[in-house]
Parts: sequence; C-alpha cells; structure tokens
Amino acid sequence: MKKHLLYIMLLCLSALASRAQNTVVQNRPYTDLRPFHFGVVVGTHFQDIEFNNIGPQIITAEDGTTMEKLITTDQDRWDNGFTVGVLGEFRLSENFAFRIAPAMYFGTKHLTFHNHTDKLENGEPIVQTQDLKSIYVSSALNLIFAAPRRNNYRPYVMTGLNPMINLSGKDEDYIKLKKYDCFFEVGMGCDFYLPFFKLRPELKFCYSLINSLDTDHASKIKDKNMLMYTNSVNEARTKMFVLSFYFE
Repeated sequence: MKKHLLYIMLLCLSALASRAQNTVVQNRPYTDLRPFHFGVVVGTHFQDIEFNNIGPQIITAEDGTTMEKLITTDQDRWDNGFTVGVLGEFRLSENFAFRIAPAMYFGTKHLTFHNHTDKLENGEPIVQTQDLKSIYVSSALNLIFAAPRRNNYRPYVMTGLNPMINLSGKDEDYIKLKKYDCFFEVGMGCDFYLPFFKLRPELKFCYSLINSLDTDHASKIKDKNMLMYTNSVNEARTKMFVLSFYFE
C-alpha cells in the first residue's frame, strides 16, 4: 500500500517536470496572494500500530494457581480508511503558509494475538483477533514551504502536529486506545492551478508522539480470561500514511 501511494506522488511530480518545460497561460494567477482562504479535503489513509510486547507473564487462575503465558500482539497488515475535512490557510510570506485542517479519520485496525503457550493439536499457537475500529477527530497544524510557482504547478513540503480525539473503543475489547493522541506529520505535495479552483494532492506520514494504549483498560474487563491478551502489551504507537486531495 505504501508503494502505491509513493507511485502516485511520483507520477504527479513527473507530470510537473514534463509540463514545466512549456510556458502556458497561468490559471488563477492571484490565488496565492490571498491573506487567508478556505477549502475542503477528502482522501484515504492506511493505519498501523507498533506494539511493545512484554513477553512472558504470570497469570493467576480463579483457584489461586499461577502459570506462565506468552502472548504476542501485532497488527498484521496496513488497514485503510477514509478522511474528510475542511481547512483554513494563512499566507505568511511568498513561500511560507500556515494551515489549520480539522478533519475526521474513519478506519479499522486488525489485531492478532498469538498464544504461544496454549497450542492447537497441530502445534500452531492459538490465535485471537480483534477489529479495532477508530474514529478520530483531528485539527492538524501545518507549516508549508512552497517552491516558486512554475506555470500551473507548485510543489511544496510540509510538517506539523496533529492532535486527535479518539471517539471509538469498547470495554469488552482486548485492546483499547486512549481518548487523546497527538501525531507528528511530515509530507509533500503539489499545487495544480485549474481554471476554477486549485487542486492539491498531498502525501504525508503521521506518527504518534505518545503512548496511545489505555493502560487502565484491564481494570474494566469482566472476563478474566481476556486479561492475558490485554496485558500482553504495555505501549502502542499509531502511524499512518495519508493521501489527501485539497480543493481550494
């Protein structure tokens, strides 16, 4: 999935390079001179979680006996979702701009738990799964540095922070994430000046700056057989590749 996103951005940049050789009539020549403007954004993203597995753990059964269990937890694939939002952008100078982009991220993370202590008849570990649904409300704060405009194209790079509120999570899940998170973002894009609006495809990478695992979740689980899966990790950091299309 990551390669497909990179190919899309490379195609956009190669189109810029091939067309930049010819001088054409500039569409919307004064659009970048506005001190502030609005827009909308739609896109897709791919989510993953990095877990820190604690290794062997001691489990106390209901009869008071103790035993050692080894559970490993992982998100075994990049799961896709979609993004929708709005933006407001401030012009700071000829090359710099500051963007505020409230958005919502909808997606699902597929988690697998491998019980290496209790095995099946064929010797394979017992596997449990969980679809961890995620609904994030975010407000990205981005600094943009854009190259000089060439005809109807203008590449740029961006970075910033993206605080998010997580609206999903159930007490009966094996793993639950915190309500709040904050991501560091870095990416690149290109402005395409069309006759009636400016189109901005952008590819960025987001990485969680905090431990997003709800470490208090174990105290809310009623089924004690689930605890060995819940306690198998002590840290989780979400990361995303986001492909967005801004209409300004």
